[in-house]
Amino acid sequence: MEPADHIPVWFMRQAGRYQPEYREIRKKYSLLDICREPDICTEVTLLPVRQLGVDAAILFSDITLPLEPMGVDFDIVEGIGPVIHNPIVHADDVNKFTLFNAAESLPYVGQTIRQLVKELNVPLIGFTGAPFTLASYMIEGGPSKSFTKTKSFMYYQPEAWHKLMEKLAKAMADYLIYQVSCGATAIQVFDSWVGNLGIEDYREYVYPHMQTMFGALQGLNVPLIHFGVVSGHLLEMMKDCGSTVVGLDWRVRIDESWKLLNYEVAVQGNLDPAAILAPWPILEKKCAHILEQVDRPGFIFNLGHGIMPQADGDVLKRITDFVHNWNLK
Repeated sequence: MEPADHIPVWFMRQAGRYQPEYREIRKKYSLLDICREPDICTEVTLLPVRQLGVDAAILFSDITLPLEPMGVDFDIVEGIGPVIHNPIVHADDVNKFTLFNAAESLPYVGQTIRQLVKELNVPLIGFTGAPFTLASYMIEGGPSKSFTKTKSFMYYQPEAWHKLMEKLAKAMADYLIYQVSCGATAIQVFDSWVGNLGIEDYREYVYPHMQTMFGALQGLNVPLIHFGVVSGHLLEMMKDCGSTVVGLDWRVRIDESWKLLNYEVAVQGNLDPAAILAPWPILEKKCAHILEQVDRPGFIFNLGHGIMPQADGDVLKRITDFVHNWNLK
């Protein structure tokens, strides 16, 4: 964690539905089509960097993308999200899903990254979904509020559960290694739904596999960001998995969480995405409240989750400028 001349800023989902240019592209291409077309994916990834002046690009993709070569049959349905057509029901179903070679199965991801590296003058963040979040989609068949099928599978089929998590940890680590080999200069692991687990369940059913996954990434020599939603109770274990940056959602304080983590990692966050819709005086106050909690190097300003479709790009640019100018006061 080294001093910088300003606090860096990027936004989760900084390329997406709030942008008129992206909405025009989506009239011709599905989300997955964009991911599979390097030229289009490159342009979509670059849009927010050019428009907002952020300090990093994040590869435009979806966490479900690497599930396809594993044998998962799915669609991304507008307004719903991933819909899995062959969900896991029985323990034996886990055997149907296999590991894959990312360079052979997802070559367009590597091509997009190589194109972006040539265009960018800021770091490029690659990413993947965490094993628990991906497993929950594979078992639930899509998004869930209660995760009852996922938890029942964990409790009643623990051997099959751990086999599934081992496969996902290995596959996603290999996928991230591939992204870095193509030029990604940082990576983020999204565990969007892990906050639905209590501490003991996380420790038993998830933690060992996250340690395995991050352990496989230690030789990459790039920042490793670990992000979860509603995961304040899990932060210490998330840090101990082996990340170098812990992403925080908006339900926790930056200063208290960083102290809890013993300042051993950088932290990223954590403006409430809904605050972007507030009048500027309120939004400015909320941004300042976050920045006032930062008293050392190693902080990255971001949202506590992804940009909402209703967001205004001009407001995001104003936030970026506000954060960049903070150290100049």
